[in-house]
Amino acid sequence: MHVIQRSNNRQAIFFAPEDYAQYRRWLDDAASAYGLAIHAYVLMTNHVHLLVTPQEEESLPHTLQSLGRRDVRHINRVQRWTDTLWEGRYRATPIDGDGYFLDCCRYIELNPVRATRRGRQSFRRPSRMSSYIVASSGL
Repeated sequence: MHVIQRSNNRQAIFFAPEDYAQYRRWLDDAASAYGLAIHAYVLMTNHVHLLVTPQEEESLPHTLQSLGRRDVRHINRVQRWTDTLWEGRYRATPIDGDGYFLDCCRYIELNPVRATRRGRQSFRRPSRMSSYIVASSGL
């Protein structure tokens, strides 16, 4: 499944390198607890892409609910916000076939590059946001 979750009003949801690292830790914890295999991800300034395979029907919603409880509480506390962090429920699209799986991986991994080319995001610290960079560098 290709999962996209966008911030409310396109506001930033990651503010410091520690925010990316903490989100990744919480994502790993929740995915392990609820049986969600993570194949690829990218953490952008104002949205997240995940390529995942749920082991059970409730793996994806339980993982994202658990992650959201921790992350939203953390961001709201640190930023002193009281508003909603996400624009709504995540969107999940089933992946049909190996070809589409690889296309989706490529789309996810190149998201920061495309954003940089459009001047929307700095690509200075890709290891904080991309599963490809993390896996290929052994982080």
